[in-house]
Amino acid sequence: MKIKTKTKFLCQQCGYESAQWLGRCPGCKSWNSFTQEKFSELPKTSFLSKQLAGFSSEVLKLKDISVKDFYRYQTGIKEFDNMIGGGVVPGSLILLGGAPGIGKSTLMLHISNALSDKGTVLYISGEESLSQVKFRAERLKVKKDNIFLASETNLKNIIDAVNKINPKFLIIDSIQTTYHPELSSAPGTVGQVRETAAELLRIAKSKNIAVFLLGHVTKDGDLAGPRVLEHIVDTVLYFENERQRTYRILRAYKNRFGPTSEIGIFEMNSSGLSEVSNPSLIFLGERTVNAAGNTVTVSMEGTRPILLEVQALAARTAFGISRRMVSGYDANRITILIAVLEKILDLPLEMQDIFVNIAGGVKIKETSADLAAACAIVSANSGFICPKNIIVFGEVGLAGEIRSVSFAAERLSEAEKLGFNKAIIPKGNFKNLSYKGKIDVFGSEILETAIKFLRC
Repeated sequence: MKIKTKTKFLCQQCGYESAQWLGRCPGCKSWNSFTQEKFSELPKTSFLSKQLAGFSSEVLKLKDISVKDFYRYQTGIKEFDNMIGGGVVPGSLILLGGAPGIGKSTLMLHISNALSDKGTVLYISGEESLSQVKFRAERLKVKKDNIFLASETNLKNIIDAVNKINPKFLIIDSIQTTYHPELSSAPGTVGQVRETAAELLRIAKSKNIAVFLLGHVTKDGDLAGPRVLEHIVDTVLYFENERQRTYRILRAYKNRFGPTSEIGIFEMNSSGLSEVSNPSLIFLGERTVNAAGNTVTVSMEGTRPILLEVQALAARTAFGISRRMVSGYDANRITILIAVLEKILDLPLEMQDIFVNIAGGVKIKETSADLAAACAIVSANSGFICPKNIIVFGEVGLAGEIRSVSFAAERLSEAEKLGFNKAIIPKGNFKNLSYKGKIDVFGSEILETAIKFLRC
């Protein structure tokens, strides 16, 4: 039987299809991202239609559907379990991404070792040989008998191994090296990633297997492959920090079975990744208390409060235009705060280079660190030292008002555990504040009042 072949041009960033080559993608606006790929019309007797039946169910009323069979496999790695909502859901498809060398394969071996007590684990490596995986497993002290390894990139052979072993957990390392044998395009291209991910989704749903996909990232830090890959999977996990840092932050960007605001913090050492149960102690461990421009704030990562050090430096600019450099916080928020300080407090910052950094490489996603960043900038500019036993949090508006934030009681309780005895918080949080601890709490409505209290 003759198979027809069609040629298309696909954007390697977003998967946009075109009949001809384009210099700029109309979908994601990226330049020179189109590559030519050939697609074959699969016959009805292809190996996939023989080996895997499509997953489907009968039509039922919502109220008649039982959730008794919905459960989770806990790995015993608390940082990982809490981040994904309590454990791994059977039949789910999980995508793990991160920079090269950051610890994706290491984490998967740890998880394989933990989940092997719950059922058979099949680890498919498309980038390393069996002896290489075995060598790393011995270094990580992974010695369970219920873990099977295979070095394979052909999707047909992977499906044969799944049908033979019938595992409860399947790990694909990585999705970019796995290829569909009936597609003529190279592994890692848009067509290959999309088709292989779709087939692995059918495996997960039809056989109720939890499937982990390891994914590469682009030079911009985004997950490689088409955006449809993130839509197909149930959960997207991503290592945020660079591989040069000791601590790794794993964040859930998408989770159909749990929250997307939780994070897991790990430390990379010679024995692999170890959990960091109290990250506040880590991030404040090297804090300088006798230097201007340093304040401490409390950021909420999901339901977990984390104390972080906000550092600021103000220096006279050597050029005609002052610089604003920010690490770990929204640069636009810092620009707004500088404008507010110039307007409300009449600070001469127009000819000052302002540098703001969140120590430890953490990226704060919320606006509760506005007040701490503003206080750090004022401290750096004026030269006064902030008290070492005080924490600051709150959102700053354009008029200099301090707006209330969520989880004020939880933030204060975490600060009390680490020995802080004073706090500057928004006055609006006093209305329903349930905190009854020992911290002396000062509520402020405007930025100027908070600065005065901090300088006393």
